[in-house]
Amino acid sequence: MVVKAHSRLAKRARLTLALNDSFKVIAFILVALACPIAGASDLTDLITRIKPSVVGIGTTQETRRPPHKLTGTGFVVGDGSLVLTNAHVLQGKLNTAKGERVVIFTATGATVTVHRAEILADDHTHDVALLRHTGPKMRSLTLASPELALEGTRIAFTGYPIGAILGLYPVTHTGIISAITPAAIPAPNSSSLSASQIRALRNPYLVYQLDATAYPGNSGSPLFDVQSGEVIGIINKVLIKKTKENLLRDPSNITYAIPSSYLWDLINTSPK
Repeated sequence: MVVKAHSRLAKRARLTLALNDSFKVIAFILVALACPIAGASDLTDLITRIKPSVVGIGTTQETRRPPHKLTGTGFVVGDGSLVLTNAHVLQGKLNTAKGERVVIFTATGATVTVHRAEILADDHTHDVALLRHTGPKMRSLTLASPELALEGTRIAFTGYPIGAILGLYPVTHTGIISAITPAAIPAPNSSSLSASQIRALRNPYLVYQLDATAYPGNSGSPLFDVQSGEVIGIINKVLIKKTKENLLRDPSNITYAIPSSYLWDLINTSPK
């Protein structure tokens, strides 16, 4: 009888332990469901802080219809009057004889404001340019140190994909740094390479390759580390399958960005 009593007690003890373990698992699941995914709220807050510093880059000419032309994206740095973008976003010489000038566009909802800007410096080799705008000083973004970020770093970039088609509504894409690679687009053979591409192959510099989709209007978008919020680079090109029309219909999902070291070089050597 004593043995049977002990056996019943042991069974009850095992049952109690099993129930306790089950309650613990259920409690853990409920807590996990109640908590947001780690980093999700941080990214939401970060995008809210980034967007006011992102501007449109383009030109204006009163005799042109429409007078304003959006050519890419830029972002505010320094004292709030400086803007970084790609050199190719400025699209060559201005028709100053007809009053064409460089401007930045800022938007609050559907209201777009135009501010005149001047080109302080540009570096066509690394496709970066620095502007100064004449409007009120804006919130600036923090540039990361010149050291390269690591592969696998979680990133995001905010800009105006496809330009004026979508209008001045900043869009954010996320991904990781998938590779650090020489700044050269692969070609099937040497005859497919342009003179500028051949020069780049002779003196390559490293850029970030991203697993996120950018579009032509994203040129000049700030690339930021989602953990620190610092700008680690600037979007400058996307691998295109044959034509720009294919880019919109069937994007390659391979985007490139210039590291922050070249942004620092441009700022430090530009006129004060």
